[in-house]
Amino acid sequence: MTQDFPAMRGSLEERAPFWRRRTGTVVTSAALVAALFGGVTGGVVGALNASGSEVASVSSPVAMNASSTLDVSAIAASVLPSVVQVNVVSAQGQGIGSGVVLTPDGRILTNNHVVAGAQRVSVTLSDGRTVDATVLGTDPSSDLALVQASGVSGLKPAKFGDSDQVKIGDQVVAIGSPEGLQGTVTSGIVSALDRTVTVPGTSSGRRGSSSVSYQAIQTDASINPGNSGGPLINAAGQVVGINSAIYSPASDSGEAGSVGIGFAIPSNQVQQIINQLS
Repeated sequence: MTQDFPAMRGSLEERAPFWRRRTGTVVTSAALVAALFGGVTGGVVGALNASGSEVASVSSPVAMNASSTLDVSAIAASVLPSVVQVNVVSAQGQGIGSGVVLTPDGRILTNNHVVAGAQRVSVTLSDGRTVDATVLGTDPSSDLALVQASGVSGLKPAKFGDSDQVKIGDQVVAIGSPEGLQGTVTSGIVSALDRTVTVPGTSSGRRGSSSVSYQAIQTDASINPGNSGGPLINAAGQVVGINSAIYSPASDSGEAGSVGIGFAIPSNQVQQIINQLS
């Protein structure tokens, strides 16, 4: 049954660089270094070819130790090569988000709000190389986007799992570039399922002109600005969500950070969007 998150009801007031309410903040978690980014209008744009749309999955746990607790180091070793940092330049400034490798030739999934309004995009790979990238397609209604890294091969695609099998209390790991700290690994549990998350959308190069709502996985794994587009991973080393937003109490400084309430777009929804773009 769909649940609503009371702190997210009502209107949201735009205050750069995040969206804030008197009682708290719901923020999309790309670290906006200089200013807010613009948006993309319309529906799905671009295409992912059929060979690139196939996402592998595994079934056996790869990261449980003898005491049946999460082996975070094993997950990090397995998944870090499949996570990139997404660097964006727009007319308003620079920003950083995260992305998940889908294909060996550099097809990468991230959040729409990471690349919205971008004039230039590059990705920093797990081995430290930074290469140019282009936006292939966006779906603002789901806050997802695809980018293509230029001139790369042999990348390690992430393995996607079945988010319908995720249970409250499951142990999970988040990987991304919070505040530009690439390859940061945090862990926690699934706190809730089917949380209704509503954040300002993007339209005509501006934020806050529309809203985006989706049913999210809630986690207490630390997610901060810059984690957007990075994976939420289960004990089998599979991506079960794409980290996209956090809730943070209001503060006079206007800054927002993790208080253990983060949200990820479920992997089954993500794979549907990938298939729509194929």
